[in-house]
Amino acid sequence: MTESPHWFKSSYSDNGGVCVEVAANLAASHGVVPVRDSKNPNGAILRIPVQSFATLVANLKSGGGVP
Repeated sequence: MTESPHWFKSSYSDNGGVCVEVAANLAASHGVVPVRDSKNPNGAILRIPVQSFATLVANLKSGGGVP
C-alpha cells in the first residue's frame, strides 16, 4: 500500500485499554479496512475486506455480536 492509513478509534471508546483502531480511508482505494490493536500500534495489522467489515459493523450495531 502506498497510501498511508489514517488510524482512528471509535468515539464510543472509553480508553479502557481494549480498543481497536481502523483506517477507513483505504476502503475505497484498496478494498480493505486495516484494523490494529490501539495498545500496540507497531503490532500486527488485519486487513479486512470492505464487505466483511461492513457486515461486522452492521452485526455489532444490531446487537448480534461478532458473527
